[in-house]
Amino acid sequence: MLLAQFLSCMCAVNAASASEPAVPEVRVTNIRRVFHNGEHNAFTDLIRFRDRFYLTFRSCPDGHSVHPTASIIVLESADARTWKQVHRFRVPRRDTRDPHFLAFKNKLFVYTGTWYCGDSSPEVYEYNKHLGYACWSDDGRTWGKPTMLEGTYGHYIWRAAAHDGRAYLCGRRKRNFVETPRNVRSDVESAMLESDDGLVWRKRSLFQTTQGNETAFLFEPDGSVLAVARFTLDNSQLCRSKPPYSKWERTDLHRYIGGPLLAKWGERYLVGGRKNTDKRPKTALYWLVKGKLHEFAALPSDGDNSYPGFVELGPNRALVSWYSTHEKDDSGKSMTAIYLADLEVVE
Repeated sequence: MLLAQFLSCMCAVNAASASEPAVPEVRVTNIRRVFHNGEHNAFTDLIRFRDRFYLTFRSCPDGHSVHPTASIIVLESADARTWKQVHRFRVPRRDTRDPHFLAFKNKLFVYTGTWYCGDSSPEVYEYNKHLGYACWSDDGRTWGKPTMLEGTYGHYIWRAAAHDGRAYLCGRRKRNFVETPRNVRSDVESAMLESDDGLVWRKRSLFQTTQGNETAFLFEPDGSVLAVARFTLDNSQLCRSKPPYSKWERTDLHRYIGGPLLAKWGERYLVGGRKNTDKRPKTALYWLVKGKLHEFAALPSDGDNSYPGFVELGPNRALVSWYSTHEKDDSGKSMTAIYLADLEVVE
């Protein structure tokens, strides 16, 4: 059933004209649902650490919105097919969501942005009460308790990257920490946060001064950084900078990308995230070539979906995770579950 759904929505992209760069076709296979526990399961990330695979996501019995019942789950696998839970944590009186991995200084970190809730699901929740947390492990199996990240209060942290002995996070915040309604986006900015140990953070620079949102960083060997940033309801941005990251160039991608992924696959650049269509949102994967996106697959997805994770298995093989609400359980109720698929470049 999953394969049939995929074949009906997959889009393989070839060069549309001689003026466009050649982009390879990608075969998507072994599509499988790997986790569903009756709760709302969302916002995935993947990593390979000490020759084992790790998959993380948020699980919440009360749904997508902000609830103190949310928790972060970490699964482990030797072959990316059979998974077992190795950690699950909550932060009291806070909604934990959008977990992301970082292998840094011989440790595996999982970072989560949190909204303050109090004792119940709030009707109003504030940017200025955001706070980042992390758990970490030396071996992927024994985990410590969640630790507050110094320097992140008032910031919603999202996706981590490391380069030259330092770790980096995207931190969304209200400009000057003003008190305005949550849906006012024009006064939200995005900061690049920097850390020497993965736990104590400081501002390195601002890279979006308006409409700041979820951003994925990718560092090149020379220290330059490329980023894909969710921006408006119909656009995302490609951001570039060089050390010391004080000046940024931003160009429009002319596509909405929700929960953006940016990764290097061999010598190519891969982007993933939610796209909006006339009918329903989908989780899409793209090649990024010369600043333009070329879609090569739309994964089985519908409704609440996206936030992919990615692990390279070789120059032409990879693994992708995402979440979606396109399937129903045995009672006919829509479920929000975690999925994986294998990717293979067709040369």
